[in-house]
Formats: sequence, C-alpha cells, structure tokens
Amino acid sequence: MKKRKWFTRAMAVLSLSLLLGACGNGNNNGGTEQEGANGKQGGDVKFLSIATGGTGGTYYPLGGAFADIIKDETGIDANAITSGASAENMAILDAGDAEIAFAQTDIATYATEGKLMFKEKIESVKGIATLYPETIQIVTTKKSGIQSVEDLKGKVVSVGEAGSGTRANAEQILEVHGMTFDDIEVRNLSFDDSVSGIQDGTIDAAFITAGTPTGAVEGLSATEDVVIVPIAEDKINALIEKYPYYAKDEVPQGTYKLAEAVPTVAVRAMLVARADLPEDTVYNVTKAIFENLDKVKHAKAQQIKLEHALDGMSIELHPGAKKYFDEKGVKAE
Repeated sequence: MKKRKWFTRAMAVLSLSLLLGACGNGNNNGGTEQEGANGKQGGDVKFLSIATGGTGGTYYPLGGAFADIIKDETGIDANAITSGASAENMAILDAGDAEIAFAQTDIATYATEGKLMFKEKIESVKGIATLYPETIQIVTTKKSGIQSVEDLKGKVVSVGEAGSGTRANAEQILEVHGMTFDDIEVRNLSFDDSVSGIQDGTIDAAFITAGTPTGAVEGLSATEDVVIVPIAEDKINALIEKYPYYAKDEVPQGTYKLAEAVPTVAVRAMLVARADLPEDTVYNVTKAIFENLDKVKHAKAQQIKLEHALDGMSIELHPGAKKYFDEKGVKAE
C-alpha cells in the first residue's frame, strides 16, 4: 500500500476546523456492506494502520505493541503511525487514512456529535474498546514556582497540539478556575516538544493528557525536579458536574520522583475503528489484543482489563467488537 498521506493533508490546512471540513467527503455511511477498508468489498483486509499520537506519549508505544500482536495473531500487516492524537485521529479515520486509532472518550463523543472542535458530525467511526485512564497532568518544575492552576496566569504554557484532546482538557480545566487561554501565553506543542521547552526555559508548564507514567515526563524527571500541579477538590467536582466524562484521579507517589500523590482528573483512552472495517476483521483484532495483553511491555498494559473494556464507552460499538465482548459476557458498567 502506498504511504499514507494524512500528514501532508494535516499540514496543508491552517486549523482542525478546516481539516474536518475537507474531510467531510461523504464517506460516512459506514457498515460492512459498503466498500470496506483497503478498497475491499467487505473482503479480507491485508493491511491496517493504527493512528496513535506523538512519540513521547503513551499511544505510540501501545500502538506499536498492538500492531505486533495483530500481525502475529491475525496475519494482517499492521503498523502504528504518529499523529497529533485524539482529535486529529478522528479526522484521519474519517478521511480513510487509517483504519484504527486511539482517542480519548471525550473527544470521540465530540466527534460523533459534531461539537467543540468538530464542525460536522463524524459518523464513519465506531468504538472498539476503552483501555485505561488518561490522566491530565499539568507539568512544570520546582524552579518555576508554579504551585496551583491559578499560578499559570501570565505564564507560557503548552496546551497540547492544535485540535488535540489535551487542548480541550486544558481549556475546560482553566474554565472551572475562572480562566481562559487569554490568561496565559499559549503554545501548541507535542509532549516531547513541551518537555524540551520546559528544559530549555522557553515554556513554564505544559498540559499533558496521557497514561502515567508518561515517557516524556519521565525523561524530564531525570534532569529536573518535576512538579505536577494539583487540582483542588472543589474544582474537580465542578469539572465533573459540567463534563461528566471526567473522573477523579491522581498521579501516584513516586511517579516522576514525586514525594506524594497529586490529585487531578482523567478521561479514558479508547480504540476506535472505521465503521466500514469488516466485522470479522474487528472481531479478530479485538480478540488478538485482549487475549495477548501479557505481550505488551508497557506499564499501562496492566490497567487494560477485559472486564472494563466497555467502561465509559461513549460512542456506538463496532459490530465486530460487540461480537467478541458478547461472547465473553462483558457488559458496560
């Protein structure tokens, strides 16, 4: 298969809104009866691309591990590709430039409902499974002097890449603190670039939504005294009341050499697929992943449990995934 062109497309537009408009190609009817992924009429799929995130996050290494499992267990030639993560991944799937992708549950909901950064509904995707909590980490260092969300005022802060789930999280967290992006100097950086900016002093703090420990932040902790800015309980409650897809969470003591656990919030990571990916393909992919999690050498794999695979499922389930979970008796909580 020819090399994917999603990166070129993404770079050619000025905003995610324009990207989503360009991706509104009418290919949203879904279902396995239509022409399937890889140009097959519901036939055998030979190749799968899994859209992940930046190399410094959790999606990319997990995507690589899942691709290896899919190749070994199903014979499908799968590979993981980097991206701007959740929101961009929904556009990538809608454009047909990948077949499977990682996303946050909140972003998947926005996409299918056509809300916030999505100007039109994306109806060409369905859920495979939810995976693990994605913790919103407000990362800085001891020398910055930042100890609270309010301390971010006037600071240079990375809020994640344009159109990313992290950016939406940052906006909502600032909102419950009576702040907006106008109160900070916004930078739209990947996790790796955010950490590099903190190290070289060009930014003061960064929002990072990812499973903990996050590789980029672990790297920072090797040379700096990392501080994760806490979110006060009343602000957490206000956030959850307005945006129910959030849940209370914490960054555990010892992570990044933290002296104590830090209260924050989380959404859930999930896998989504093109709706026109054949049912048997998604069934086999779902089965391969959940029956071979012991082969995934990443700390987050320990939090991926079959019995919780439908917890927080915020969009319609793909028939192939539903078939597998029905066989296993897995129900949403």
